[in-house]
Amino acid sequence: MTTYKELFGKAVKYLSTDPTTEAEGQVWYNSTSGTFKSLLATAYWASNNSMNTARRNLAGAGTQTAGLGFAGKTTVNVANTEEYNGSGWATGGNMGTARYELGGAGTQTAALGFGGYSVGATNVTEEYNGSTWSPSGNLATSRNGIAGAGTQTAGLGFGGIAAPGNTGATEEYNGSVWTSGGTMSTARRRLGGCGLQTAGLGFGGYSTTVLNSTEEYNGSAWTAGGNLNTARQFLAGAGTQTSALAFGGGPPAVAVTELYDGSTWTTSPVSLATARNGLAGAGVQTSALAFGGTTGSITAVTEEYNFSSTITIPDVWQSGGNVATARQTLAGFGVQTAALIAGGEDPGAVTGATEEYNGSSWTAGGSMGTARRILGGCGTQTAGLVFGGFTGGNENLTEEYNGSTWAGGGNLGTTRRGLAGAGTQTAGLGFGGFTTVAVTATEEYNGTAWTGGGNMSTARQALGGAGTQTAGLGFGGNAPAATNATEAYNGTAWTTGGNLNTTRGNLGGTGLQTAALAFGGAAPTIPGVTGATEEYNGTAWTTSPATLASARFRGGAAGTTSAALYSAGEGPPGGNVDNTEEFTSAFNATVNFTTS
Repeated sequence: MTTYKELFGKAVKYLSTDPTTEAEGQVWYNSTSGTFKSLLATAYWASNNSMNTARRNLAGAGTQTAGLGFAGKTTVNVANTEEYNGSGWATGGNMGTARYELGGAGTQTAALGFGGYSVGATNVTEEYNGSTWSPSGNLATSRNGIAGAGTQTAGLGFGGIAAPGNTGATEEYNGSVWTSGGTMSTARRRLGGCGLQTAGLGFGGYSTTVLNSTEEYNGSAWTAGGNLNTARQFLAGAGTQTSALAFGGGPPAVAVTELYDGSTWTTSPVSLATARNGLAGAGVQTSALAFGGTTGSITAVTEEYNFSSTITIPDVWQSGGNVATARQTLAGFGVQTAALIAGGEDPGAVTGATEEYNGSSWTAGGSMGTARRILGGCGTQTAGLVFGGFTGGNENLTEEYNGSTWAGGGNLGTTRRGLAGAGTQTAGLGFGGFTTVAVTATEEYNGTAWTGGGNMSTARQALGGAGTQTAGLGFGGNAPAATNATEAYNGTAWTTGGNLNTTRGNLGGTGLQTAALAFGGAAPTIPGVTGATEEYNGTAWTTSPATLASARFRGGAAGTTSAALYSAGEGPPGGNVDNTEEFTSAFNATVNFTTS
């Protein structure tokens, strides 16, 4: 019988803990868990938030988590710049010269843009400092369709089209001026490029036909490298001379991705989700960024490429235990394995019922002193707080839960319903809501009494809440129309944060001010009910690929950004629901094999 060692060249290791690094395919036995394990290398492209301006033939620089996209063409040449933080794009400073088919190099805070086409081929060079572009020394040869590599102080520009045709001219930049380098073996335009000034890589492009050839630069001369498997032009690249990535291109637009090891290109089993050409790239071979381009229509699509020796388990919502009393407009708080729901409206009546969740099933807790709905809540399963709400009129009542019974607390200063809560039983926060109109009022609870805090900027009700008394977050809601506005509280005042991608009210919210989760909700009318989930990093909301299996609103939320809970609520086309869903955020994992 052939052994594992004979097949792989290594013996199965016997370890008490998992190694932090291991070669792909290596198997070990974990004596603590009693399981065989292995690391499997995985690669994938994942879509993320799109650029603010759709465009093609733009330039890129930086990394996957600090990327830069600049210039390009919509229906006209553009000069605008966008900065990527790993989740979304923000506006940067405009270039001095609007153009497309230009070269790019450097980082997000020290970038270089050169050449391109404005009213004709140009030699203009500009440097970016993270906020503004400044002119610098011009290329010796005006051209467009040029490729770029290197840094702001050690840049490389090569190839392109210049009168009277394609060029293989190479120029090296020292931070102020360009000087001539070695000429490429094949003059070409609209090629891909990456690497450094002394170790550059050029691939694909167009001469008299679409090319698959690759050339490597050593700082003075170009030599032939391995051919691409798919000949193409208008493609993008990332990485180094010995560890490169090529993706996209055309026309017609392709999604093909290839990896270079310094001698050979290998087609990846994963492709861009959106086939396109005229796109830009940034990053390295194992962590790249693709953005913009054209599919036939100009796009703002952004995708991230990742290759790792662990399996990434994506965000997911999964079914949990059903609540005993189907209801809506309830309060929810706690953590995923120790949550609490209280109050709300069951079919035909307001309820004071309380239920406790242990991570798999709900059991009855002590009933509230005053049955009510559309109330706020915060705290934990054994130290909970509910406040405000509606009985037949708005309420200012507060009740505290000790894990078995409710007792009265200090009344709110502003009688209201539809408010959000954050914090704990002894350091609570209540904000927003509805009196006869939506309000901005904020109140802080010290375990005994409520005192006024700073008002929100946007009056609203049925909003989501997260965080603590001194670092709170409010998002979405109705004012009276549904809003996507987000505000952050510092214990004194509210400031504006990034907007939700899906405008909604009556949504669920959990987590912290810098790591929050928003899910479910609706526009003011039932047809707008959503299962969309978004994650907040303190600056911007990113749409999660995971959505609630049961789109709903007016449910009870609990948990953290990585482990949340949404229970009960109202689903389309109306009617209370009793099911619970549990959210788990993306994580990396190794593969477990059975020991039998």
